[in-house]
Amino acid sequence: MFIIVACLSLAIFFVLYRVISRARTRKRLLAMPLTDHQIRIIVDEVPMIKRLPEALRAPLEGKINLFLHQVTFHGCAGQEITEEMRLSIAAQACVLIVNIDDWYKTLRTILVYPSGFKSKRVTSHGDIRTEHGITLGESWLHGPVVLSWAATRHGAKRPNDGLNVVLHEFAHQLDALSGETNALPPLRKGQSFAKWRDTFISTYKRHRRKVSLKRKTFLRPYGATNLQELFAVSIEAFFEKPHELAKAEPKIYEQLSTLLRLDPRTWPTDT
Repeated sequence: MFIIVACLSLAIFFVLYRVISRARTRKRLLAMPLTDHQIRIIVDEVPMIKRLPEALRAPLEGKINLFLHQVTFHGCAGQEITEEMRLSIAAQACVLIVNIDDWYKTLRTILVYPSGFKSKRVTSHGDIRTEHGITLGESWLHGPVVLSWAATRHGAKRPNDGLNVVLHEFAHQLDALSGETNALPPLRKGQSFAKWRDTFISTYKRHRRKVSLKRKTFLRPYGATNLQELFAVSIEAFFEKPHELAKAEPKIYEQLSTLLRLDPRTWPTDT
């Protein structure tokens, strides 16, 4: 009996030790600044970061450190993983959650292809059908995230066109933190579920109708695939075309601004 109790006590001790050690490592990484070399790479690869308010830069650097500590990058189809790739993807993923406590807690792996890659997924909703032959990004519920480096770099280097595959796929990761990908990420305290739901459902129905009639829309037509994709394309526009999104879809902008505790309209526009 003594041996059993001793073994259980030792096991509990090691579990507690690991939990405390991880918490200390997390705290240390979140407080650690990036090196000047890393910052230069990020600013060059992700011009959008230059617009970030000064008060958010230290939190972003800490989250990038934690992200790089947690996530392993794997090159696919001959793609070599470079420091530029890791920093670019990490910076874009972390800017999405820079001012909130939500974290990509189950993500451990990012797969990077040189360009588009094959996907066998087919999604269908009413008269809108999307066949995924060659795709530029995928996000799975608990990871991994799969990215085309060509699309990743193109999207990062053009911060004002509303097209960003990393923001798009990590919007799905944020969405999935509620337990499933359903266009309902964990909301902020006091944020109305009913108002969020009504805003996205009504916008989706209107957007889908316009797309089916081949009418011009501000949000990308891909958002008509389903509510999850509407959320993801809205996130892209929120960061890259904030003024236009606030004008075209003010209720969507308001909900995202509350969710992320950010207002990119107030950020400097000179990149």
